[in-house]
Amino acid sequence: MGGSRGLAVHDDIEMSLLSGEHALYGEGSLRAARRWFETAHREAERHGDADGMARAALGLGGLWVHEHRTAAEAAAVRARQRQALALVEPRSSLGLRLRVRLAGEDDYRGGGYEAILAMVEETRRAGDPVALAEALSLAHHCVLGPEHGALRLALAEELIEQAPRTGRRGDLLMGLLWRTVDLVLDADPHAERALVELRGLLSKEDHLAVGFVVDAMEVMLGIRGGRLAEAEARAGACADRGAAAGDIDSAGWYAGQLATIRWYQGRAAELVPMLADLVNSPDLSAVDSSLWAVLAVSAATAGDRRLAEGALARLRVRDLAALPRSSTWLISMYGAAEAAYLLGDADTAAEIHAVLSPFERLPVVVSLGVTCLGSVRHSLGVAMLTCGQTDKAIAYLRAAVHDNLALGHWPAVALSRLRLGQALRGTEESRRVLALARQEAASLGMALPDDDPAAPAQVVCARQGRKWRIELAGRTVLVDHIVGMAHLATLLANPGREIPAVDLAAGAVAGEAAESAQPVLDEQARHTYKRRLSGLQAEIDELEAMHDLQRAATLRAERDWLIDELAAATGLAGRARQFAGSEERARIAVGKAIRRALVRIGEADPVIAERLRSAIQMGVRCSYHPV
Repeated sequence: MGGSRGLAVHDDIEMSLLSGEHALYGEGSLRAARRWFETAHREAERHGDADGMARAALGLGGLWVHEHRTAAEAAAVRARQRQALALVEPRSSLGLRLRVRLAGEDDYRGGGYEAILAMVEETRRAGDPVALAEALSLAHHCVLGPEHGALRLALAEELIEQAPRTGRRGDLLMGLLWRTVDLVLDADPHAERALVELRGLLSKEDHLAVGFVVDAMEVMLGIRGGRLAEAEARAGACADRGAAAGDIDSAGWYAGQLATIRWYQGRAAELVPMLADLVNSPDLSAVDSSLWAVLAVSAATAGDRRLAEGALARLRVRDLAALPRSSTWLISMYGAAEAAYLLGDADTAAEIHAVLSPFERLPVVVSLGVTCLGSVRHSLGVAMLTCGQTDKAIAYLRAAVHDNLALGHWPAVALSRLRLGQALRGTEESRRVLALARQEAASLGMALPDDDPAAPAQVVCARQGRKWRIELAGRTVLVDHIVGMAHLATLLANPGREIPAVDLAAGAVAGEAAESAQPVLDEQARHTYKRRLSGLQAEIDELEAMHDLQRAATLRAERDWLIDELAAATGLAGRARQFAGSEERARIAVGKAIRRALVRIGEADPVIAERLRSAIQMGVRCSYHPV
């Protein structure tokens, strides 16, 4: 009876292990594999099955390194793997595989690769095909920095050669995937051939984990091709596939792809709230600092200098040279270079140039081909432009245009041409290059930034029904109508021009400033006041019919003020009256109305409100001076 029960328990553990291994290596379902291995480990530990515990602990590690991101989850899995290693012979197949996994995890978190490469050598000598295949794949993941291209490709090709000996289809797919990634990272012109081969194998039998990466590369190619709307739709579908596979990177990769698309659309400022939340997510890789760089450039684009400088400082908490050279290092440098340019930070730009120069021939590709920002030479050119070294900037940016043409990265071509035109400013070539950049961008649905980054960003305000639409450098908010919004709209439409407060209150912009010696209201002004009064009454009636009593009361206050002004401005027999106090009354009324409008804008977007407060001057004469 006991023997039968023992065999049944063993069979249950074995079934769970086999199901988990099939899910992981055959189907690429990380989510399903974790469930099976969790069940197997619990039962194996309960019944003292050391080999079962070891296989389950290995399976819980997954296909990639660092699949468990929170400190608690990662520590729990490492503890199980170390416990299993203590129970098996270290030089056995299971012992080798456990030591491979632990070495890969430790190296990755520490930004190194020495231990895992040593395990590659040991598994070669041992002649264990499964242990060697796993060592090769994990080692590849630990050397994704830009300096290891040749080493990575050698590891990938050895894995492809080793795969037939393991009997696991997933090993061949992983080898082909790593090779494709290597060619993409190296800007090899035949990278897409490798992708076609991999896609063909997946069409015959899917593998969720590998297919997720292939889908991400398709998004990247869509971005390069300038098909931004299509790429955004693909990015959403790709994220759904990654989530279905149980890949922890699905949300982060989607954020990176969306950030790239918004950057080329000229809408990076929209991402600030999302990035500010995501940058501290425990689901991010331990060696990934790229979102600080992306937040810095998005905030700088939005005009939020304080947030941009803070994010850049977080990225530079140590020297940039000390940042781990992970698969997101190049995008960190790209974002930092663009943020430094927008902020005029020459010190950061010089540091970026120093650490990035050895990799100038590479493209800025994120992770395993998730997205691409074009040539590294673009960032080097932007850094030199920030430092005022125009000749070097021109040389880099000319080369970047060529590199991006070779990549078929049309949005990057347009942006590099824009920066080249800025570097050539004042020449006939500059005008030609800038015109071409704008033409290319328009054909791709892009919105390039201003030619002159030092030029102040202007706030734009437009009426939309009962609301006002306010825009600043990609930030957009809708604000309910109040009297002060109309005053603001007039000022924003006339940057740099002084407008008398009495004209703002009347809803008219006079061609000439009123002189104090003139009548309080001339004929044109009185006519404008009366026209405004009739319009106000119609608005008040409409609001009262809608039971919007608060806004109706605000407009009644404006109506009463206009009535008082007309009465004060009219003397005996309807003659115009000289009354200097009218300017003071208008100054007070308009100032209060504008301040109320700024409070309302601040509730919707503090950045826009702060920019307006520093740019609006109020008094007897009011004006808007973009800063």
